[in-house]
Amino acid sequence: MVTIGGKPMLWHIMKIYSHYGFNEFIIALGYKGGFIKKYFLDQGYLLHDFSINTKSGKTNLHRNKRKKLDEFKITLVDTGLETPTGDRLLKVKKYIKADRFMVTYGDGVSDVNINDTLEFFEKRKCTGVITGVHPKSKWGLIISDKNGIIKRFQEKPRFNQYVNGGFMVFTKKLFDYLKPGEMIHDAFPRMAKDRELAVYIHNGFWSAMDTYQDMEELNKQWKKDPL
Repeated sequence: MVTIGGKPMLWHIMKIYSHYGFNEFIIALGYKGGFIKKYFLDQGYLLHDFSINTKSGKTNLHRNKRKKLDEFKITLVDTGLETPTGDRLLKVKKYIKADRFMVTYGDGVSDVNINDTLEFFEKRKCTGVITGVHPKSKWGLIISDKNGIIKRFQEKPRFNQYVNGGFMVFTKKLFDYLKPGEMIHDAFPRMAKDRELAVYIHNGFWSAMDTYQDMEELNKQWKKDPL
């Protein structure tokens, strides 16, 4: 619920999917899940004027046509405070109706093309696809010559290697690989062993918010060039 450009990180992630026409979400709630519930329950009252009868509790929303509410259909599921990510998926399994579904984390935003990811997934005909992204170093690098003389500093470069940036696609066969008490990535080596996992490479924008510094940087980027 940390805000970027005045909107929670979670909202930004959902808008990525919504941009490609995907508006149905299942949110696995954990720490401060009540804040997330309250945000979506109160969204209409936060955006519009309203009247309230404090005795009866009845409210009347005065909608401003210029302020449109998001067209999300959300199922919010309490999955525990410290539940591993794999267990969280197991707890929401009963709400997943389609054989193909998408999964992502709550701390990463990207300009990844969701439709391209799905097309890649369909062509591979495997159980799952994860999105590979270049992580950014949290520290500046020192570039020196063979004599130790510093030539320049390189601020927070992107690594050449890839990491799982979220934005994953699976079939329900994923649940055959998940074990209680594990993180979702614990299932990946077992899937890879069976050649049931592929990686969609995304070389565009991706950023995760793990620290206060990351939050400040994302807010700066939002002010400069909103995604």
